[in-house]
Amino acid sequence: MGRWTYRATVITLCTLAFFATMVARLVISPVLPEIEAEFGVSSAITGLALTGMWMAYSLSQFPSGVLADRYGERRVILAAVGLTAVASGLLALSPSIHVFVLLTVCLGGVAGLHYSVATTLLTKEFENIGSAIGIHNSGAPLAGLLAPIAAAAVAGWVGWRYSIALGAVCAAPIALVFAWKVRDTEPARPNQPMGERIALGPVIELLTRPQIAFTALVAICFEFVWQATASFLPTFLVAHHGYSIGMASALFSAYFVIHGLTQPAVGSLSDRFGRDRTATVCAVLGIAGYGLLVLGSGLLAIALAIGLVGTAMSWGAAVLPRFMDHLSPEERGAGFGLVRTSYMLVSATGSAVVGTVADFASWGIAFSVFLLLLSAVACALVANRTLDLGL
Repeated sequence: MGRWTYRATVITLCTLAFFATMVARLVISPVLPEIEAEFGVSSAITGLALTGMWMAYSLSQFPSGVLADRYGERRVILAAVGLTAVASGLLALSPSIHVFVLLTVCLGGVAGLHYSVATTLLTKEFENIGSAIGIHNSGAPLAGLLAPIAAAAVAGWVGWRYSIALGAVCAAPIALVFAWKVRDTEPARPNQPMGERIALGPVIELLTRPQIAFTALVAICFEFVWQATASFLPTFLVAHHGYSIGMASALFSAYFVIHGLTQPAVGSLSDRFGRDRTATVCAVLGIAGYGLLVLGSGLLAIALAIGLVGTAMSWGAAVLPRFMDHLSPEERGAGFGLVRTSYMLVSATGSAVVGTVADFASWGIAFSVFLLLLSAVACALVANRTLDLGL
């Protein structure tokens, strides 16, 4: 058995930190009916709060990178996890819906400080960054598996406020261990004024670089599908296939399990065989999986489709390292945060678009939109490689 190394400590604690920030956000959805009943509000209001949370999460990606360049990755990650614990604790004590909405948005903002900075830290510690990012990304689907189940169970036992507090219970000890075990990191640009990092000219220059712009378009399509799947897969299984809520929830949990297990493998394959080849395989698996979800029937076919979709949605372990490949070490902090903010803001419309298509047409047509997007991704990646476009 190999000796435990400092690098192993870093990637383990970064993954646990990502898990904690995801848990804090995911424990909210299962208890929304109880929150709406206590405050006497509609789903539109709580939906607005969650939309604000995810938008704040997206917007904080860029400034997190700027802060890391100035103060070092360790401080920013520690602040993200610590403030997530504080925000979750305060959210559980919300005296009114107005405070609840405000704190939910704040939770998204502080939780969003983690991901881009942790990814930059891992690129400093590991040469095979695809594998490292894949392991780190597995924290999210693990949270997706455990958080909703735990939140529902705790709410049924002692109430929704204790369910929300699970975010603080999870984040606080991880923050303490991170502070104890992870060393201070040298900031990339400690003396550069932060205003220079957010100047419009350099931002436009980075986003319009052909390789960055192409990767961002690929990420937008993939993330659009991921967001909508995370929002509506159980609803689709109930409405389109007639499954019970219990069966749909079980299949949804299976999706997260597969998603989590395949992240490291996809990252490793991207290191070995290339980002574009691996991302193309993810797109093709997604086309097969979503096609089977829409057209298939019977539990066996749907279970196979869930496996294909879960694997396909691990695309981030192949696509996100592609950004790092085209950013210099000095640019990776703020630069990666900038591209994360850019593509996530656009793809955040996935839930709204797919929900609207389902309302006006059907769930089968709504999920067929994914086939078009993934086909476009596969064709673009193949063309880039075959024609040697250099994107």
